[in-house]
Amino acid sequence: MQSTDLPATSDSLALAMEAKDHSESIAILYRILENPSSSSEALRIKEQAISNLTDLLTQEKKAENLRSLLTQLRPFFSVIPKAKTAKIVRGVIDAVAKIPGSSDLQISLCKEMVEWTRAEKRTFLRQRVEAKLAALLMENKEYSEALSLLSSLIKEVRRLDDKLLLVDIDLLESKLHFSLRNLPKAKASLTAARTAANAIYVPPAQQGSIDLLSGILHAEEKDYKTAYSYFFEAFEAFNSLEDPRAVFSLKYMLLCKIMVSQADDVAGIISSKAGLQYLGPDLDAMKAVADAHSKRSLKLFETALRDYRAQLEEDPIVHRHLSSLYDTLLEQNLCRLIEPYSRVEIAHIAELIELPVDHVEKKLSQMILDKKFTGTLDQGAGCLIIFDDLKTDAIYPATLDTIANIGKVVDSLYVRSAHIMS
Repeated sequence: MQSTDLPATSDSLALAMEAKDHSESIAILYRILENPSSSSEALRIKEQAISNLTDLLTQEKKAENLRSLLTQLRPFFSVIPKAKTAKIVRGVIDAVAKIPGSSDLQISLCKEMVEWTRAEKRTFLRQRVEAKLAALLMENKEYSEALSLLSSLIKEVRRLDDKLLLVDIDLLESKLHFSLRNLPKAKASLTAARTAANAIYVPPAQQGSIDLLSGILHAEEKDYKTAYSYFFEAFEAFNSLEDPRAVFSLKYMLLCKIMVSQADDVAGIISSKAGLQYLGPDLDAMKAVADAHSKRSLKLFETALRDYRAQLEEDPIVHRHLSSLYDTLLEQNLCRLIEPYSRVEIAHIAELIELPVDHVEKKLSQMILDKKFTGTLDQGAGCLIIFDDLKTDAIYPATLDTIANIGKVVDSLYVRSAHIMS
């Protein structure tokens, strides 16, 4: 990189854009930023140069250069308005996030910027960088550090009554508690986010995020009909914005239909005008699961899980619900198969259901312990023995009720005789 600066003018910007390759453009933009001029026009040109430089460094995947750029720009930040500084800092941090494998660098960069903003007493910017840092820590599964950071940040933001930032932080805290499987606290944080959102105008993307998380929490409580409504609202918001999260909202809508045994509706939703925009592996995976559920076929179910592993098993929300659905389907099939027998070979049941013998044996033992049916496993003979349901004799409960009533009468008579004697 050449050491001599260039004048901060439109011609210099044009020179950078006309360069033969990215490395030359980057060198020219750095030279523009080194110009000491602080006139209003020069500052405007430098802001544009920073934006162009950020884009080029992102394309070249130079995350370390973006990090050093923020350090280099600190003298520049002292001569421009704080709002513009915040915009540039957040823009560079977001640019680093677009570079694959830079999560550790993002965390380090955010911590560095938090220290700088604290020293410069830029509270507004610090709070937003801390919120970004908490989100990165959560993605990195450093939950305890993220939770302690959010706890102090929420108290501070509530005192300042910055409701838009408060919505972001409450929503992030809800996601964090959900990741820790603490549903009561996740719901409480989501309620706080909704309360803050009701007092201000919330951007559609943010409202979509609230609805998406609401649907996830309701689905976790097995309230799939309410969850479907929230996922639909989220899908409408994301679809209008062409946000990539629209496909996930649609995917979870289809999941809710399957979980309430309305798998036949899945094909109709996919073939609708909105659904056709998002045709791809995610919707194909849900369609395969719906077909397996409609046919009550465990073999098709397992085939879908194997063929669409990335879309089903690697999505923790879908995986959790499909695991529950698979267990229910397996139990229903096993109960139907063993119903005619009093003694049957486990290998025969496994052959009928087209699953490994050890898998079937393990599930049968679990069902016996859960009292789904009465029986025992004879592992020596490799058989399942099913007992007849013992019918409870109705005379015993009736006798107990009679004795209880007699006891009440005796107690009543004792109380009356005590009053008479007194």
